[in-house]
Amino acid sequence: MPQVISAFATAVTNVNWLFYKLASLLMLVIVPVMLYAVVARYGFGAPSSWGLELATLLFGPFFLLGGPYLLHIKGHVNLDLVRHSAPQWLNRAFDIVNFPIIGAFALILLYYAWPFAVQSWELGETSFTTWNPPIWPVKFVIPLSLVLLFLQALVEWLRVLFGDTDALENDANAPEAL
Repeated sequence: MPQVISAFATAVTNVNWLFYKLASLLMLVIVPVMLYAVVARYGFGAPSSWGLELATLLFGPFFLLGGPYLLHIKGHVNLDLVRHSAPQWLNRAFDIVNFPIIGAFALILLYYAWPFAVQSWELGETSFTTWNPPIWPVKFVIPLSLVLLFLQALVEWLRVLFGDTDALENDANAPEAL
């Protein structure tokens, strides 16, 4: 793989790894909030107006920001039975077709998600519940995650095109040094 493309691929993967790790830290907030909401409701008969809503608002970014790096480590649902029984050249052909489809899907969703997020910000959208937090920041995670997904799909496609089969092992350990 040419050095400039390799540097781009490493940079994109490292950024996605960083978002993946930051998103995983959201569980340190989501779990205690859910625990508090359940104990308050069922243990003390005093349900919170914010517990479930906060957990829901945080789970969206957790899910969305982890996805692009999962594409790199092949953590998404896959047809493993087909992949393991197919010859390597056919798996490569699947990837050459699959990654541009993922990229196109991300761009189409981005086309619709960006105005959705901007409109939410312009209106100062809130949840209209008793707690009523602003939800526009969460809606901006959608286009961000789609850009990151598109870039990771492009990187994975380039890795397949250039035959960079060792990328998963090399890149999976590279961010650990950060």
